[in-house]
Amino acid sequence: MKKLKPLLLASALLISLTLFVRPVAAQVFRSGPQVASFYSEIDDSEQPYGLYIPQNYDPQKQYPLVIMLHGATSNHRLALRRVFGKSNLPGQNDAEASRSFPKWKDIDYFVATPYARGTMGYKGIPEADVMQVIEECKASFNIDENRVYLTGLSMGGGGTLYLGLIHPDVFAAIAPVCPAPPEEVYELTGNALNLPVTIYQGGADPVVSPEGVREIADELLKSGVSVEYHEFPGVRHDVWVPAYKDENIFSWFDGQVRNPFPERVTYSTRWYKYNAAYWMLIDKMTPGTLATVDARFTNTNSLEIKTINTDAFTLKLKGHPSFRSSDPLTVKINGAPVQSAPKLNHSFVLKEGKWVAEKYEAPVTSKKPGLEGPMYEALTSRNLFVYGTQESAGTEEIIQRRAMARKAADFSVSFGSYDQPSLINPRVIADHEVTPDDYLSSNLILFGTKETNGVIAKLADKFPISLNKESAGSGLVFCYPVNGKMVVVVSGIPFWTSKPAQGAIPAGKKPRTNIRFATGEGMKALAGMKDFFLFREGQVLAEGYFDNDWKLPDEVIQQLKASGAVTVK
Repeated sequence: MKKLKPLLLASALLISLTLFVRPVAAQVFRSGPQVASFYSEIDDSEQPYGLYIPQNYDPQKQYPLVIMLHGATSNHRLALRRVFGKSNLPGQNDAEASRSFPKWKDIDYFVATPYARGTMGYKGIPEADVMQVIEECKASFNIDENRVYLTGLSMGGGGTLYLGLIHPDVFAAIAPVCPAPPEEVYELTGNALNLPVTIYQGGADPVVSPEGVREIADELLKSGVSVEYHEFPGVRHDVWVPAYKDENIFSWFDGQVRNPFPERVTYSTRWYKYNAAYWMLIDKMTPGTLATVDARFTNTNSLEIKTINTDAFTLKLKGHPSFRSSDPLTVKINGAPVQSAPKLNHSFVLKEGKWVAEKYEAPVTSKKPGLEGPMYEALTSRNLFVYGTQESAGTEEIIQRRAMARKAADFSVSFGSYDQPSLINPRVIADHEVTPDDYLSSNLILFGTKETNGVIAKLADKFPISLNKESAGSGLVFCYPVNGKMVVVVSGIPFWTSKPAQGAIPAGKKPRTNIRFATGEGMKALAGMKDFFLFREGQVLAEGYFDNDWKLPDEVIQQLKASGAVTVK
């Protein structure tokens, strides 16, 4: 009977894990390392991620979760090995190491390693994949929301900094390793005020500059962030070997617990998509312009708040230990006292240069999360690429139009000598194939003009601008909301033939790293571009953002009209 005990325990574990699987997932998990998947509505695909489940998982007990982000040209299987300190054996390449999971010390952590579309960085669709993996783990297992951690190496180290700074209240701590971050992180370092950070860097790293990583650490320290910086002299780009050796990273995560109600919150953002952290919600700002709110309790029910480029915000204070709902709230904004907000509505609006205690109600037509631009954002949720079949000179022209749409939808990646086929596969269809459900469920990427594309013709009266039929040699691309979805219209010469991809680099600053992901031709070239772009023969005629109500600024209207290339409504 004693010999049956391990089998019975294993069976009981399998049954208990199965009970905690959501019916829609239809996955049966086991203890130890494995590969799981989730359904991505973006392109109707199954996306893999590595997953580690503790050997003695008890569904009645809460567990911490570590999210590990792999580096460029790597994958989720290698990432799961790396974070447990299992690097390649001598002479073993990554392909060979990916085939199996070696034995390692059991820990009471769940670990998930998103594939996140391979080598694309962690902005846009890869970011959405990472956040969905976190939600999948929370839904399937008993995860402690106050003990969710983020780490990653190289490209994944940069992703760790980026995702940690735009979602600081999701994680209890982050550990970037030899990080190659996007430029946005430098203006968001203050967001980590309540997010402990430990950084690992090789002193002789030829890929990620140690000087650049030291600068990141200094910027975080200047912002008041709790930072540990570990530089290993003589170590090159594989600093993850000492960083993750013997499950070291889990020892650092031990004891780090998220505080959902810190005494002070500093949060900066350019987009409504990222408009909240902890108990702070930014209700109104100008998308594309950096907005900041710095709020701190000075006493029970007493706050001092500083704002920059912010027009309305809400304090979500229910449950905060320094807040008593039975008493009035005393608030000082930018040095000026503001009348106490109602007990159940702690919202403030800037009116005629003065802050008042009032809830901001956004107009139906204004920019909001998911409907704010810039153009590339239309590609980060479910989308559909549509080419036109009207005014065709024949089959050959239709084939050319379809080829352009397919080229735009190709998210293949070239990184040095590494070529990755597109791991994003949106539908590419003709205008007459678009269904009523497509209009309701998908962002639309439309190619052509109202004369050549039936869908553009159907929606033309909703668009504020259009390319004139006779504007040969010109190109126009813009995004605009229609019926609760984003539409991107690409008319005339493809924009990627005229303008290189732009990075979101702060004014007056130079790029801190030469590593770039998901840039190039097709819709990838939209990364960093604004709401609209008009050009002719390589010359930019107009570009910028629509205002908060999706209107064109007066000076832009004059530019567009002067070009003679577009019609402005």
